[in-house]
Amino acid sequence: MLIREAEASDWAQIWSFFRPIVTAGDTFTYPADMDEKQAHDGWLLAAPDRTVVAVDEAGTVLGTAKMNRNHMGNAAHIASASYMVDPARSGQGVGRALCEYSLEWARDQGYRAMQFNAVVETNTRAVRLYESLGFGVAGTLQEGFRHPEHGYVGLHIMYRML
Repeated sequence: MLIREAEASDWAQIWSFFRPIVTAGDTFTYPADMDEKQAHDGWLLAAPDRTVVAVDEAGTVLGTAKMNRNHMGNAAHIASASYMVDPARSGQGVGRALCEYSLEWARDQGYRAMQFNAVVETNTRAVRLYESLGFGVAGTLQEGFRHPEHGYVGLHIMYRML
């Protein structure tokens, strides 16, 4: 697996899994009816932020990550990131590789910490992954997310010093 900067030509492959993930409404706070242009403009970030893809030997996009500052001004030293893995590639280490990559990117950019603002508490695979990489739950917004199956569930704020 190779992680590289996302290119415009990667978008069709990203969109092929981005759309069903967002439409499912169980892991991201994006509107379920988000259109392709909104998704494209919100996901493919330009420098100093970064969007990457994980690809296999054939160039197939397995997953993607966007990395950016979490805050502005006197809190601009805190990074954030979001990850999407093609569900067909789940359990193959793609998410871990993308998360590890984003942590290195954030360190290299001089960020002092990374914060995830909205990790749905029922997304236990993501929570376990982040905890295994040193993130802790800084707090939980009770009933902060309306899950399509579980009703109102918490949104974790997860944080890690770099």
